[in-house]
Amino acid sequence: MNDLPSAIHPDILPRLDHEYISIHNAHIAHHVPPHTIPWHPDIRKAPYIPAFIPKASPPPEGWPVLLYIHGGGWMLGSIDTLNSFISRQCKENNCILVALDYRLAPENPYPAAVEDTVDALKFIYYNGKAEFNANVNKIAVGWSSRRKNSRLTPSISIIFQLLLVPEPDNSPIFPSDALLSKVPPAYLGICELDILRDEGIAYGEKLKSLGVKVEVKVYPRAPHQILGMDAALKVGKQQADDAIRVVGDAFKAA
Repeated sequence: MNDLPSAIHPDILPRLDHEYISIHNAHIAHHVPPHTIPWHPDIRKAPYIPAFIPKASPPPEGWPVLLYIHGGGWMLGSIDTLNSFISRQCKENNCILVALDYRLAPENPYPAAVEDTVDALKFIYYNGKAEFNANVNKIAVGWSSRRKNSRLTPSISIIFQLLLVPEPDNSPIFPSDALLSKVPPAYLGICELDILRDEGIAYGEKLKSLGVKVEVKVYPRAPHQILGMDAALKVGKQQADDAIRVVGDAFKAA
C-alpha cells in the first residue's frame, strides 16, 4: 500500500481517524496527487449549479440566504463534492443556498475569484429579493479552505460567517483590531491533522480577544477534506451537522 501515489505516510497513520484511513486507502491512495503532474484544466471540473431554494412556503420577509464558496485553493475543487452538504443546508435551515462557481486560476488569475465572490454577494443583496424572494437582511457566508476580506461601499451587512478548515493567515488575520472587531459572528470548524489548523485556531482566538462571538471546534484525528466525506465518515458527518446547526441558529437569532 505504501508504494501507491497517494499512500498515507506511516508516521501519520496512528494519528488518523480509522474510518478515514479505510476511505483513503479505498478511494484516494491510487490517485496521482494533482500537484505532482503538469497543469491541465481537465484535472478539475467546476460545473455551474444554481441556487437551491426550499420547497416550503417562504417566511413573510423572504428566505434567509447562505452564500457558499467551495474550497480548492482558487484553482481546484468543485461544488459537486458538496451537493449533499449544501442541499441539507437548504432543506434543514429553510434557506436559499447560493453555491458559487467562481472563476479558477491559472486561466483566471487573482483577483478573479475574489471579484466573483464580491459580485455574488452584491447580486444577492441588490437583486435577491426580486429574483428569488431573499431576505437581504439575513445573509450569511461560508467557505471551505477559503478566505474573503473585502470592504464594500456601501457596506453589506453579513450576519454570520461559517469557516470550515479556514486559511486565514493571509489578509483576514492581518487587518487592524478596529476592523477585525466589526466582523460578523463566526464558527470555525478545524481539523486536528490539517496543516491549516494552527492558523485557524489563532484567527479564532484573535477574534475572541476583540469581542467577536466565535465558536471554535477542532475535529480530532481528522485531515483537511472530511466535509466532502459526510456520507461515509462519522467525523465528516459531525462537521456537516455542526455547520448546519450553527447556520440555522444564526438565522433564528437575526
